[in-house]
Amino acid sequence: MAYRVLVADDTAFMRLTLRNVLERHGYQVVGEAGNGREAVEQYQSLRPDLVTMDITMPEMDGLTAIREIMKIDPNARIIVCSAMGQKPMVIEALTAGAKDYLVKPFQPERVVEAVEKLHAHQH
Repeated sequence: MAYRVLVADDTAFMRLTLRNVLERHGYQVVGEAGNGREAVEQYQSLRPDLVTMDITMPEMDGLTAIREIMKIDPNARIIVCSAMGQKPMVIEALTAGAKDYLVKPFQPERVVEAVEKLHAHQH
């Protein structure tokens, strides 16, 4: 069964970019969220294997969404994909429960590498 991914980013172009990279490597993008609230709702209904999460989004930011998802599922696998590479933000995201952090703009290979690393640790 394909590894199921939820992509959360407020930019449609970034969601499409991530979807293309993931699907090219055999992952199934089961949902897309344009803000943190949608990400939490979709996580709850879709139960994906992995979430890629932006930090700066309207309605609910990515850090809050990570905390909410971790309340729903303490074993959730979340990779932050954000332009905000400041160290405190990275530490806060990882402390909240994110498993990895990619700084935009990122190389497609780096996304695949991060996803494969988490996928391998699942088994």
